Amino acid sequence: MSEWINVAVDAMGGDNAPAEVVKGAVEAVMESRKIKVFLVGREDAVKAEFAKYTVPEGQIEVVPASEVIETAEPPVAAIRAKKDSSIVKGMKLVKEGSCDAFVSAGSTGAVLVGGQVLVGRIKGVERPPLAPVIPTVNGVALLIDCGANVDARPSHLVQFAKMGSIYMEHIMGVKQPRVGIVNIGAEEEKGNALVKETFPLLKECRDLNFIGSVEARDIPLGAADVIVCEAFVGNVILKMYEGVGGALIQEVKKGMMSTLRSKIGALLVKPALKETLKAFDLEQYGGAPLLGLHGLVVKTHGSSRSVEIKNSILQCIAFKEQKINDKIREQIVPKEEA
Repeated sequence: MSEWINVAVDAMGGDNAPAEVVKGAVEAVMESRKIKVFLVGREDAVKAEFAKYTVPEGQIEVVPASEVIETAEPPVAAIRAKKDSSIVKGMKLVKEGSCDAFVSAGSTGAVLVGGQVLVGRIKGVERPPLAPVIPTVNGVALLIDCGANVDARPSHLVQFAKMGSIYMEHIMGVKQPRVGIVNIGAEEEKGNALVKETFPLLKECRDLNFIGSVEARDIPLGAADVIVCEAFVGNVILKMYEGVGGALIQEVKKGMMSTLRSKIGALLVKPALKETLKAFDLEQYGGAPLLGLHGLVVKTHGSSRSVEIKNSILQCIAFKEQKINDKIREQIVPKEEA
C-alpha cells in the first residue's frame, strides 16, 4: 500500500508489555490495511512476542530500543538520560516525520514531557491538553484537560475548548459540540477564580457552542460534549468515573448471584446487560490524545490490554485523515501570524 498511516507504538510501556502491546498492534493491522505499526522496544522481547502471529507483510516493523523509562522515574530527567528508550525513540519517529502518531501505555509523565519537548507544540498552542473520551448516556464526551496542566490559566482553558470542539466534531462526528466548563453550580457567578475568569472568555467565542457551567453529576448524563477544566479537576473526575463504574459493576454481579431467583433473572437479562455495560467500557474508546502537538501522541492506561492498544492505534486513522492538526492551526494561530 502506498499511503500508510504510520504509528509508532511503545512496545515496552505499561503493566502488560510487551505481550498485550504486540497483540494489540497485530489486532490493529488485521482490522485495517491503512495502518503500519512500528513496535519500538527491546528487540529480542518484542520479536519473541511478534513471532506468535502471522500478519500482512510490511504492516509491522520492529524498531530496536534498549532502554525503558519506568513509571517512578522523574520524567524530565528520564527523557534526557535515556535517549535509547522506547518512548524517546518512538517520539523521535514522529518528530522527524517517519511516523504520524505515537501510542504508549508507559509513564504518563514521560509521555507528556516527551510530547512537548520532542514532538513539539503547534505554534500558538500555549499548553497541550490530555483529552480522553468518556462514556455518557448520550454517547461520549471529551474531558479536556485530564492530566497535563494542573495550573492552567483562563487562556489555556479557552484553547482547550477550541481544540476539544475540533476533535469532537471531526473525529466523533458531533456537529456543533456543546462546550461546558466544570463548575460547582450552574450560575455564572459561582466557581473559583479560574472558572470565573474563563467563563466570560468562553461566552465571547463565536466559534464555540458554549452552554455554560456543568456540574460533575451531570457529566454522565450527557450535559455537554466537551467538558473543559484544568488537569487536577479533570483527573479527579476521570478516576472517580472509573472507580464508581467498577464498583457498580461489581455490586450488580454480586446482587445477581445472591439468590436462586436472582441467578435465573441474571440469565435472562445477561445479553441486554452485557450490551449496555459495553457502552461504558473505557477500553473500547482507545487512549487519550495529547492535542496541540505537531504530531499525534496518544496515552493509554498503564493497565491496557490488547483491545485498548488496538483501538488507540486505530483512532490515529481518523486523526490523520481529518487533518486535525491543520484545523487546530487554523483555529489557534492568530491570523496575522499564520
